[in-house]
Amino acid sequence: MSAKLERLTLAVKSVLGDKVQSLVVDRGEVTIEVAAADYLAVARTLRDADALHFEQVVDIVGLDYSTYGDVAWGGRRFASVAHLLSVRHNWRLRLRVFATDDDFPVLDSVSELWASANWSERETFDLFGIMYQGHPDLRRILTDYGFVGHPFRKDFPVSGHVEMRYDEESGRVIYQPVTIEPRENTPRIVREASYGKVGHA
Repeated sequence: MSAKLERLTLAVKSVLGDKVQSLVVDRGEVTIEVAAADYLAVARTLRDADALHFEQVVDIVGLDYSTYGDVAWGGRRFASVAHLLSVRHNWRLRLRVFATDDDFPVLDSVSELWASANWSERETFDLFGIMYQGHPDLRRILTDYGFVGHPFRKDFPVSGHVEMRYDEESGRVIYQPVTIEPRENTPRIVREASYGKVGHA
């Protein structure tokens, strides 16, 4: 671990203490996980503490852990991850929090702390269905009005539930059940174990 990453991890542990449920350093990046109940307070501390001073949130993304790789996930399903940047200290931090209810995931909004979180939280709500309580204008940002479901959830069908088309008779766009048959767009290519090795004919 580099000296800079070691300073960051020590500062995080010193300032946040037992509010950090896990701290992982992997591939030169630091990820901390906190409880949903502590999320807003931890985010405020990360922004305001002089030892940390994360004055920018670069992005907020959602994660659906209903499956992880090819196996079933044993923990909570939905997580929100904030990528933070400290310009003053020239370091980055990933802050992950899991929603406690898989059926109706709700987390605190951090848009009051970082204005740039507004659109990222709206996008995560739209695509994953994670509700951010305290958000000033939580509504869809990418999908159409009246869209049903959240398309980045792993149980959402690839072709969606409805399709739209222009109807000549009525002179307007109409919505109807999907008529596309499920198919695999990319054929699977199975190669021999020795493919590409020198001397292979």
